[in-house]
Amino acid sequence: MPGERSLSLWRRAQSLFPGGVNSPIRAAVRPYPFYVERAEGPYLYTVDGEQLVDYVLGYGPLILGHRHPRVEEAVRRQLERGWLYGTPAEGEIRLAEKILSYYHPGGLVRFVNSGTEATMAAIRLARGYTGRKLIVKFNGCYHGAHDAVLVGAGSAAAEFGVPSSQGVPEEVAKLTLIARYNDVDSVEKIMRKHGDQVAAIIVEPVAGNSGVIPPEKGFLEALCELTRNYGALLIMDEVITGFRLGLRGAQGYYGIEADITTLGKIIGGGFPVGAIVGRKEIMSHFTPSGKVFNAGTFNAHPVVMAAGLATIEVLETGEPYRVAAEAAKAVREALDENAAARGLDYTINHVESMLQIFFTKEPVRSPEDASKSDKKLYQRLHEELLKRGVFIAPSQMEAIFTSGAHNAEAVEKTIDAIREAFRSIA
Repeated sequence: MPGERSLSLWRRAQSLFPGGVNSPIRAAVRPYPFYVERAEGPYLYTVDGEQLVDYVLGYGPLILGHRHPRVEEAVRRQLERGWLYGTPAEGEIRLAEKILSYYHPGGLVRFVNSGTEATMAAIRLARGYTGRKLIVKFNGCYHGAHDAVLVGAGSAAAEFGVPSSQGVPEEVAKLTLIARYNDVDSVEKIMRKHGDQVAAIIVEPVAGNSGVIPPEKGFLEALCELTRNYGALLIMDEVITGFRLGLRGAQGYYGIEADITTLGKIIGGGFPVGAIVGRKEIMSHFTPSGKVFNAGTFNAHPVVMAAGLATIEVLETGEPYRVAAEAAKAVREALDENAAARGLDYTINHVESMLQIFFTKEPVRSPEDASKSDKKLYQRLHEELLKRGVFIAPSQMEAIFTSGAHNAEAVEKTIDAIREAFRSIA
């Protein structure tokens, strides 16, 4: 558990940052966050001298693990040439060409600085392209921290969204319609009523901010068909799944293609990044070729471009995917075996190198299902694993990620910790 050095830093942080942190999830570790001194491979090293096997991985970007030598070398070489120019550089071309070889070949890319920026710009682009105002999102799917998507469901699936954060005007929230994930009927109901006003449907192909919830058969295909039928666009938010489920992400994994894709996390190799990718006739509406405004001092930052390109080049060998998938399978089997042995109600959702355990006897097919799981029991599992040197997401509504750095030693330590943790909680 966090030690005296972390406690000292936590006390200082509380006088400097709202709630003591710069992103809310970081305060979810109890009784206070641990602070990291360094990281390497599958491990975090805390200021208290602890080594932790890391299954958070920056909440998804670090599919190669920490400080991969190819990425570190690419960053070092770029730093020797300078790190901000205010003009184009070759690195952004090389990374864009690489991305377009897997997503929307023949299309265009606009780099931004976060997944939030990417989805915000994609929604603006869809509205500019279609001339429509409304968007459809799914309850429990997270698309960043901007006004258009910080809305929750009303009492019926097809109601207009209501703000889920103070500071979001109701007038803005009402432009977002809320459907239920994995529920095609809820989407059809909205589109029958509002389809001629809907600019886009935005969806996480695998819901990654309600634990891990895969799409049911036919769900994503139905969204493709509905948007085509009503002249709307399909925005696939692959900030989490992009280059994690494979080189073509969820779209390659499930055999579908969106009109616009948002990417982030992995394509920056652990540095801040976002990207909007899509067909040329849509993307050309961005300034300066079109009238949909987007700009940013740090867009296509040279260091980020170098780190992202190096990451994808390593992924192209296939080895990180193999190691990450094997590690995820082993962790899942250990969770399965020990939860069953203790007679607990549970279900595990697992897609490649993403997984999560829910303490509920019912299948988890939607964020509403996930919300019914025993979150206190999950929190106890998190705490017991942390005591034993394993760091999983402190929130039930996040994912457990594996990486190409999760070798046999790290996985074996994890399996032992899972066995001991379950003995303590049940």
